[in-house]
Amino acid sequence: MRSVVYTKPGDSSVLELVERDVPTPGPGEVRVRVVVSGVNPTDWKARQGGTYGDGLPFPEITPDQDGAGVVDAVGEGVDGLRVGDRVWLYMSASGRPTGTAQEYTVVPASRAVPLPDGTSFDVGASLGVPAMTAHRALTTHEHGPDRLAPGALEGKTVLVAGGAGAVGHAAIQLARWAGATVISTISSEAKAALATAAGAHHTIDYHDDDAAEQIRRIAPDGVDIVVEVSIPQNAALVAQVLANHGVVSIYANNGGDEATLPVRPNMSINARYQFLLLYTIGDESLAAAAEDVTAALRDGVLPVGEESGLPITRFRLEETAAAHDAVEGNVVGKVLIDVSDQ
Repeated sequence: MRSVVYTKPGDSSVLELVERDVPTPGPGEVRVRVVVSGVNPTDWKARQGGTYGDGLPFPEITPDQDGAGVVDAVGEGVDGLRVGDRVWLYMSASGRPTGTAQEYTVVPASRAVPLPDGTSFDVGASLGVPAMTAHRALTTHEHGPDRLAPGALEGKTVLVAGGAGAVGHAAIQLARWAGATVISTISSEAKAALATAAGAHHTIDYHDDDAAEQIRRIAPDGVDIVVEVSIPQNAALVAQVLANHGVVSIYANNGGDEATLPVRPNMSINARYQFLLLYTIGDESLAAAAEDVTAALRDGVLPVGEESGLPITRFRLEETAAAHDAVEGNVVGKVLIDVSDQ
């Protein structure tokens, strides 16, 4: 089979396309014929050494956590999945040497989730890191739900920073599905159009001097949940618009690794700052996210494509390095790799 691998950390030039034997699933595992691989910032950051450092945990690594495809073989003791099932994959390369940038990949059965009928492989490959991160961000409020479903966020106001990104898109979609009023901060009219297409009720340019006042006019009592991509940049704005007992769910370090928080405004409203990383939230939270995201799919939520607020940029498997570069270069929307025929 064709597989993209790297044997040392570095820029995208360390990636190479090679031939490898088709793997065999062990107990509790399934083998999936990958149709589409999804690329996220975590993938290029891991490859560049941001996750593993100067050494690698395995002699050879195939990148990419997310993907979608068809179950091709089932290991001993696997229940609920059969050969021929269409699935979406998450955390395929977490703690393992092989991700989805290859024609066949083996994953624990729990990381292969059935795709509802009518859901495309493109949608399936766009879930994983973005959708599950968004789920976690929306379920950490002190007085909010720990699961998402229609009505779960009724009466809540959610502010999504960077609504034109993959996590922002998923957060807008899931929050609206769960009944929240959704505001998104953006930086241009083009990105406002994408956030609106995703389902945001309101968009506000965070460059505006009166951005906080605009948000407060929509949510006089403040916003309950902030899905935050750049707290170093947005800390002052967030402190001005957060509701009493509001939570700021921080899922990225865009803008740097350090932030300054205004103490008094946050203290006066009992603010909560919740950092989150999928790889350490635990199996229970991951399983809950996978179940709720799949329920949303059955309701037609989380579509992709420019008309749905998430433009797709496509590459072939042999162009995986270019796909990684596109994500590192902050291309708007979602980067997908076509691995095999549907």
